[in-house]
Amino acid sequence: MSRIGKAPITVPAGVEVRIDGNFIEVKGPKGQLSREFHPDMKVELVDGTITVTRPSDEKEHRSLHGLTRTLIANMVKGVTEGFTRNLEIVGVGYRAAKQGNKLVLSVGYSQPVEIEPAPGIEIEVPAPTKISVKGIDKELVGQTAAIIRDVRRPEPYLGKGIRYEGEKVRRKAGKAGKA
Repeated sequence: MSRIGKAPITVPAGVEVRIDGNFIEVKGPKGQLSREFHPDMKVELVDGTITVTRPSDEKEHRSLHGLTRTLIANMVKGVTEGFTRNLEIVGVGYRAAKQGNKLVLSVGYSQPVEIEPAPGIEIEVPAPTKISVKGIDKELVGQTAAIIRDVRRPEPYLGKGIRYEGEKVRRKAGKAGKA
């Protein structure tokens, strides 16, 4: 049995969950999320806890069991607390700024790169070398952070670029000098 899949999800106060077959809608203080799940997975709401059960021990059902439970748990956490992904910029002259709703990155290209966040995503720039991506949908927050990081990935020789906070960049040795 899946250890993750069989763990119940407790629904906190102020969160409303509506289950209609394989369609689940979660409303909370930060917003509303909805998602359709695989029809084989059975989701039940009993006394403020959500449980996910699978019909058989087939490989597909075993993998969907933990996935379904985790996605529902992320929806509940997202509408109560929200998710944040922090990025940092390393490099001389590399910086980020916010113009209205857009994120403007100056990272060594001839023109600054502008990124428009998806609806429901908020981008903050607390310092010129720090970026914070916030939202209620974990998948969308991670995807937006990945798009920002792809503008200038950290390179292995000098370590310059945009990286996740706490990310370790493996460094390579440069050219060997004359002996």
